[in-house]
Amino acid sequence: MVKGLKTDRQSNFKLPWLTQTEATEEEDDMAAGVTSTRLATIAAAFLTVLGAVAARADTILFVGNSFTFAAYSPAWHYRPGSVTDLNNEGIGGVPALFKLFIQEAGLAYDVSLETSPGKDLQWHIDHKTPVIDRAWDHVVLQSYSTLDAKMPGDPTGLIRSTGVLASMFHARNAKVDIRLDSTWSRADLTYQPAGHWYGKPITAMALDMRAGYDKAAAASPYVRGVLPVGQAFSRAIATGFATPDPYKGEGPGQVDLWAFDNYHASTFGYYLEALVEFGAITGKDPLSLGPKETAAQELGLSPAQATTLQQIAHDQLAAEKR
Repeated sequence: MVKGLKTDRQSNFKLPWLTQTEATEEEDDMAAGVTSTRLATIAAAFLTVLGAVAARADTILFVGNSFTFAAYSPAWHYRPGSVTDLNNEGIGGVPALFKLFIQEAGLAYDVSLETSPGKDLQWHIDHKTPVIDRAWDHVVLQSYSTLDAKMPGDPTGLIRSTGVLASMFHARNAKVDIRLDSTWSRADLTYQPAGHWYGKPITAMALDMRAGYDKAAAASPYVRGVLPVGQAFSRAIATGFATPDPYKGEGPGQVDLWAFDNYHASTFGYYLEALVEFGAITGKDPLSLGPKETAAQELGLSPAQATTLQQIAHDQLAAEKR
């Protein structure tokens, strides 16, 4: 009997239609029933709390521009309901691809994004701090495609703005996992005479972007690392899977990683970007998604193309660990 529980026998209440023996048995059954009900209620509440703790999803925020919201590709507004667009623009983009990969891997993440075209990280500090200044478990930061719009390749502004944002997010959650998205070489700036990287190998711009992001990461104690998206693009080209020069078209079996403007990425490029982010942030092997991965099917990639891009992401992430 539970301590403090007052039964009918203790209150001298009798059930007049029962014999003494029957009454005693009935009273015991009633007390046991009350006790069982209370215990069941307590147990149910406890399991509910445990379930809520176990079911809590990690939160992740993507901050960036068109290279994050997947401009000029079907991924731009892909599955917008699966993520939270903090600017309410109905964007899915790379975050939505990441979300689907997460679900397919059996993981739970609440995915949010705050993006604006053609902006660097300083713009988000100046205009979106009230929107993004909260506790997150993971944050991905992606800045202007050339690091600095007026001085291509100069990481000075990136280093400063990364430091400000990283400190802000760390103040909200000391365990936040912050990554920087180092983006790809722009074909328009490599193959057109007016381009800053004209005359250099297609890999040159991505290397300069990586050097800048590496410096920004090193300058902040709160940044965990750099996502090698640009290096994955270069790897796709080096393997022969992707054309190195979209102005000359694709060879047999090749894909184009760039959109029609040779600036933004194509569906293939954004898919690769999301794979790199998925593998780096979760520790899951991109190859685990397999040839029948849902986003690839819905966006028109063949099983062979999906598997090849997964392999490229796998190989690049493996190379980063050496």
